[in-house]
Amino acid sequence: MTNIPNLPNIKPELLDLPTIEKLEPVGDLSHPPRILMLYGSLRERSFSRFLTEEAARILEHFGAEVKIFDPMELPMVGSVPETHPKVVELRELCLWSEGQVWCSPERHGAITAVMKNQIDWIPLEMGAIRPSQGRTLAVMQVCGGSQSFNVVNTLRLLGRWMRMFTIPNQSSVPMAYKEFDDEGRMRPSAYYDRVVDVMEELVKITLLMRGRTDYLTDRYSERNERAKKAIDRQISRI
Repeated sequence: MTNIPNLPNIKPELLDLPTIEKLEPVGDLSHPPRILMLYGSLRERSFSRFLTEEAARILEHFGAEVKIFDPMELPMVGSVPETHPKVVELRELCLWSEGQVWCSPERHGAITAVMKNQIDWIPLEMGAIRPSQGRTLAVMQVCGGSQSFNVVNTLRLLGRWMRMFTIPNQSSVPMAYKEFDDEGRMRPSAYYDRVVDVMEELVKITLLMRGRTDYLTDRYSERNERAKKAIDRQISRI
C-alpha cells in the first residue's frame, strides 16, 4: 500500500492511484474506429476538402468508418438556436466519433472562420456528456504558398482546449494547387506519404485508447467537485 503524503489540500480518498488493471478496455469494441472529419473552406475547388477526402480514403483503407461534415449552411455560432439542423448534425457526429481530423487552409496566418465556426459550435459539455473529451485528433493544413505550421499549431491549441488527445504527427501541404489534379486527387509525393503516416498513427492511437477514455479523462478536481455537491445536497435535506 502506497503511503499518501500529508498534503492538506488533497483528499486522499479521492485519489485514483493508476494501475494496469484500470486500463483494461470496457464496452463493445467490435465496430470499426469511428472518425469524424472537418474541413475549413466553402469553395467549390477546396483544397482542404480535397485533402480531407484523400485522408478519408486512407482511413477507410485502414478499416475505419469515416464521416465528413459539410460546413455549408452551418450558421455562425450564436446566430441561431442550438436546435438548428446543421448544429444538431455536427454535435451528433461528435458524439458518434472516437477520433477526429481537422483540416483548414491558412488565411492571414491563421485558421479560417469556417473552421473556427465548426469548433465553436461543439460545446465542452452537453448536460453530463462531453462531446469532444477523450477523442483522438489529427490536424492538417493546406497552404497557398510556402509551407507553414500556423494552422496546425492553432488546431493543436484548440484540440487541447476541447480536451482531446492530439496525435504527435501532422500534415502541412504547401502550394496545394500543385499537389492535386483536376479531379481533386492528391498526386504521389512526400506530402502524400506524410498524410498516410498521420492517418495510420490516428487509427493506431484511436484503437489503443478506445474503451479507456473514461478512465484516462477522470480527474481528481472533478471527483472533488462531485463530492462537495453531494455533501451540499445532504446538508440541504437536513
